[in-house]
Amino acid sequence: MSNTRTRLTDAARIVGLAAVLSAAAGSMVAFAGTADAAPAPTLEGMHGDPAAAAPYWRYQQQNLDCGEMAVADVVGQITGREPSEDEITGVAANTPSVSHPGPIYKPGAKTKNSDLPVLLAHYGIASDAVHTNIGVLEQDLDQGRKVIVGLNDRIIWNSGGDRSQENHFVVVTGIDTKTNLVHLNDSGAAAGRDEQVSIATFEAAWNTSDNFAVVTR
Repeated sequence: MSNTRTRLTDAARIVGLAAVLSAAAGSMVAFAGTADAAPAPTLEGMHGDPAAAAPYWRYQQQNLDCGEMAVADVVGQITGREPSEDEITGVAANTPSVSHPGPIYKPGAKTKNSDLPVLLAHYGIASDAVHTNIGVLEQDLDQGRKVIVGLNDRIIWNSGGDRSQENHFVVVTGIDTKTNLVHLNDSGAAAGRDEQVSIATFEAAWNTSDNFAVVTR
């Protein structure tokens, strides 16, 4: 009787311990699942590296080739070899557009948004055309991805004219959430190397393209 009681007590203890371990394991799994589901925190400060990107800025000499110049900038940042303006427009002038009949680039005609990934692909750079938000851009920059956006140049230059339409491409090289500044390589401005505008100004200008961006993979 005593042995039977002892065995039963020992068995109860084992079952109880197993239940505790099982519950603990379940809690750990649930916690891990919650942790995996949580979004990555956005840190305050600089996202991206404007200083490293600045040497690849070039002031465009042709009209309406800001898209090509933005692509050349990104190619330079990634490969270390930046195509010249004549080279990049020459490639674009001989690459079929996915948006319209004919080539991507024609002098005097604006390059279409969806053709920028095609031009990047010519240089072996995979990218995606997306509509996104500034928080995601910060994460892209943190991961070393390069970003081209469509926006309204009148807003970022604070100049007169139509501010309602997207009309320009720039490279976003950094977003500083501590100083509330966005850093750009802007081929359309003589002082466009590491051009800096407030986040509010950038978002107003970017909103004209419905937050269009081309982001490298």
